[in-house]
Amino acid sequence: MPATSIDTFFACSLMVLLTVVAMASTTKVIYSYIGNRQEKSEVERFYALSKRLLLDCGTPADWGKYGEEIPERFGLAESGAETTYVLDIDKVSRLSDRNHFRVTYAQAYSALGMPDLSFKMEIKPVFDVTVNLTAKYEGINETTYTFRILTERDGAPVSAELKCYVVSEKHVQQREANASSGQIHVNMSIPNSDAGPALFAVLTRSPYDLRIASFNTYSFQHGSATPKPGGTYAKLSPLNHSLTVSLNHPLTNVSQVYALTFNCISTLARTEVSNQSAVYRIPSFTEPSPIMLVAAGYNFTDFFTEWMAYPQVPVQFGVSPAGRSNTVTCHYIVEINSVIYKCTIWIGGLTDEK
Repeated sequence: MPATSIDTFFACSLMVLLTVVAMASTTKVIYSYIGNRQEKSEVERFYALSKRLLLDCGTPADWGKYGEEIPERFGLAESGAETTYVLDIDKVSRLSDRNHFRVTYAQAYSALGMPDLSFKMEIKPVFDVTVNLTAKYEGINETTYTFRILTERDGAPVSAELKCYVVSEKHVQQREANASSGQIHVNMSIPNSDAGPALFAVLTRSPYDLRIASFNTYSFQHGSATPKPGGTYAKLSPLNHSLTVSLNHPLTNVSQVYALTFNCISTLARTEVSNQSAVYRIPSFTEPSPIMLVAAGYNFTDFFTEWMAYPQVPVQFGVSPAGRSNTVTCHYIVEINSVIYKCTIWIGGLTDEK
């Protein structure tokens, strides 16, 4: 099927899905068979709990903003939101095990107050972005890299608008592109005088609804330096529009921190500093876009980059009840910081009924 037809189907399907999700009274869980009233009551209870996770703010209502705050009642909704299924950016970010201020499943489970159930949830962008480095052209003064970018939903290509960034030692470069057929090749050049490695970051959005966005990164060798796995040098933890950068080694220092969105690039100001960490203020952007946070610095003399998304998605949280007979799967479309995401929740009893 051509990308144009898929895009039309995608846009129409999403409009219907958004309408259905917004009308909470008309949404239903789809399950294969319910044999009796007791089973039906249990499924309805599971479904009600899945909605509660997304519609309840929890207690305190703003528990996500404060790193030491553990919720007394667990819920992810944004306090004061004007519509339903709007999740708090910090509550979602604290579900990630890569966040220094994370809430553990044991803490959330206790605050949920339903000891006979288990749940798992996943929040991720509506469509996927895949990046690969396909070519490299070395010149006298600079090296040009060619990246192949695919934008897909469930394996089918979707058209998308792109904003590409390359972060190297002394430069941040950007370029706009349009993947009308669901794929595109993008060239980015880096001065040979810059030390490597480098980071390629791409933000994408649907031309039909700017709230439908996705992103990805690709770390690559520039010069003789090869990239290390993410988190080798520092841990990035966004919370309450501040970024805490925790350094993993005493000889590591951060020279610049950037916030990248579809329309903006901002160099973050440092507000606090200690021996092995620093805090940077994240601006409040008005556009609907994920925020990609990139820290650049040196480990002794070796240049590095670390990155993290805000909100901290994709994220999986909880313990899966999959494989048990008394389990339901609930699908939702949610909004976080004006961007649309997919949310799947699996809920079931701790053991199969006898």
